[in-house]
Amino acid sequence: MSILKDKNILLGITAGIAAYKSANLVRLFIKAGANVKVVMTPASKDFITPLTLSTLSKNPVYSSFVDEEDEGQVWNNHVDLGLWADYFVIAPATANTMAKMANGVCDNILLATYLSAKCPVYFAPAMDLDMYKHESTKTSFEKLTSYGNKMIPAGTGELASGLVGEGRMAEPDDIIDFIEKDILNQLPLRGKKVLITAGPTYEALDPVRFIGNHSSGKMGFEIANAAANLGAEVILVTGPTHQKNAHSLVKVVPVVSAEEMYNEVHKHFKNSDIAILSAAVADYRPKSVADKKIKKKDSTFSVELEKTKDILKSLGEIKEHQFLVGFALETNNELEYAKGKLKSKNLDLIVLNSLQDKGAGFGVSTNKVTFITSSNDIIEHPLKSKAEVANDLMNQILKQLHA
Repeated sequence: MSILKDKNILLGITAGIAAYKSANLVRLFIKAGANVKVVMTPASKDFITPLTLSTLSKNPVYSSFVDEEDEGQVWNNHVDLGLWADYFVIAPATANTMAKMANGVCDNILLATYLSAKCPVYFAPAMDLDMYKHESTKTSFEKLTSYGNKMIPAGTGELASGLVGEGRMAEPDDIIDFIEKDILNQLPLRGKKVLITAGPTYEALDPVRFIGNHSSGKMGFEIANAAANLGAEVILVTGPTHQKNAHSLVKVVPVVSAEEMYNEVHKHFKNSDIAILSAAVADYRPKSVADKKIKKKDSTFSVELEKTKDILKSLGEIKEHQFLVGFALETNNELEYAKGKLKSKNLDLIVLNSLQDKGAGFGVSTNKVTFITSSNDIIEHPLKSKAEVANDLMNQILKQLHA
């Protein structure tokens, strides 16, 4: 999954021949999972039609402050457009538009939106060789980057005039790649490795039956997604689940039993910076496993159980630099048990949720949690979606790491 998934991308198009590439750029943003709106300079419509761009983006295209064909003359609010965007990408950016951007000229809706935008702005220059090398254009580059805008370097090749040299707008694939890498490099967990466990474990009775629990794995998968969105490289060790991963920074390692999860977690823990153990691991397993299906004979059936290895405690005993997070699902004396678990297992943070809270626990899309830190701070959160809980958890981890 691209880091651009669910992001709002405002694409600005100016009057250059490279505008024909903008259709493919919109398509690639959509393919990456982004929401796209397009704002054009009036003259850019001579190079590509608003109809093409609105069809691809599935949104209206803005090229003037009022809709020319609308008798009601409804104002297109450039301020709202600027606030809507998570990222503003101007491609192609002509010498004319860049000079206006650099000097605060505001004579069309694209420029008004640029001056209103609060988000990061990327611009991809596109012009002929002599224009690209002109001192005034170099001054525009310097001014725009000094304002915090990001320049996507132009390519070298054959230009519309027939000259060969710098000035070709970067190809759409390269623009996407540049933006994704730039975003990732600024994320707080870039270069960090996060180990996460999720789901239940199944402890075999025989080749057919097992002892398990109702964990869906959704909470762990949401945490993995949240960590990856912050730039982390994630190892997700998960028991049997129907959850699907779509993030390119998450590597899923499927396991079945507590023993398998123990082994996989220990394989990756040493190289991890953060470990979050949200899996519902079986505390006990059958002491002996039948090699054939157990036949129904007597009216009662007894199974002797033995303890499984305590994965969380074992990590607390060997942790060095790692930030270790555990989960506690309790039904009574919740805070007391969670605090005890935090201390006895040498955790930095524990996430408490209770089966007494409606909407929390297994098999639902929401959760209600309380964070307890190693310094005994208690942070209660209301009922939220598990995706929101995952974001809250990652923010709490970052807060403690940077305290």
